[in-house]
Amino acid sequence: MSSTVSLALPLSVLNPPARSFLPLFSLNSSSSGCLSVSFKIASNSNSVGKISNSPSSRLSGECENATSSPSTFPSSSKLVLVVGGSGGVGQLVVASLLSRSIRVRLILRDPEKASALFGKHDEDKLKVWKVDTRNFMELDPSMFQDVTHVICCTGTTAFPSRRWNGGNTPKRVDWEGVRNLVSALPRSLKRIVLVSSIGVTKFNDLPWSIVNLFGVLKYKKMGEDFVCSSGLPFTIIRAGRLTDGPYTSYDLNTLLQATAGERHAVLIGQEDKIVGEASRLVVAEACIQALDIDFTEGQIYEINSIPGEGPGSDHEKWEELFTAAHTK
Repeated sequence: MSSTVSLALPLSVLNPPARSFLPLFSLNSSSSGCLSVSFKIASNSNSVGKISNSPSSRLSGECENATSSPSTFPSSSKLVLVVGGSGGVGQLVVASLLSRSIRVRLILRDPEKASALFGKHDEDKLKVWKVDTRNFMELDPSMFQDVTHVICCTGTTAFPSRRWNGGNTPKRVDWEGVRNLVSALPRSLKRIVLVSSIGVTKFNDLPWSIVNLFGVLKYKKMGEDFVCSSGLPFTIIRAGRLTDGPYTSYDLNTLLQATAGERHAVLIGQEDKIVGEASRLVVAEACIQALDIDFTEGQIYEINSIPGEGPGSDHEKWEELFTAAHTK
């Protein structure tokens, strides 16, 4: 079963995050300066790819040369580097890690944002570095000392917008930034989790090619491929169209009170075959949970939020969800 959705978006402000776009079936501009967008959302279980019944025995078919030495760390022993921590998903990742008493290292272009978002913390709990991942020379090895895990949730808009100011384009952020970061990471890293987008394997095909007019899906896929071939233990989370807050900067208490509306349940698939929406809360939680689920190493997942009861932060339920993605 499928449903058809139509949107009218002003051309001058067509600038949601790149991974917030769903497949587009038609684009029509009007004299009023609006872009009419129509797309379909698949809602049947057949949209989820078929995966090997032995999740730990193989890597995703789209990546090779990944390592396979899973390790699980107690929360107190982790030191998680978050890249893109001032964005919607990144804010929630940092807030959730801090609420779990997991040590965080944060790299931002504007470190002052960290205080506004997360308050003052002892450097042992939250240490902030001023870094632009688009410039490899800024990635000093000292910032990775003792880091055990990395969650990268950087991104920009699919179409030209104010967020492109200063060269913040998909090529610079989703390709060059990811490449630079991964190249600088220590070989001792236990896991890198990269947030990407659904549709990256189909950027040459309609309707995805419309989303990819300025290369956002192509460059995200290039970033994925670089992670896959890096030799580092990885997990890639491809998010559906991002929904729910935060849409801008909030303080830590507000972040911790964020909700996902009615879409609490989670659908996880593989092979880039599911289409839909994903709550930022769900994406952030998936990234954190994947760090402690051994068989997610070397795997790529797509994730959506659907109406119903969700896993919350229950580790066993998340493990069941990731396991189910391998058996469909």
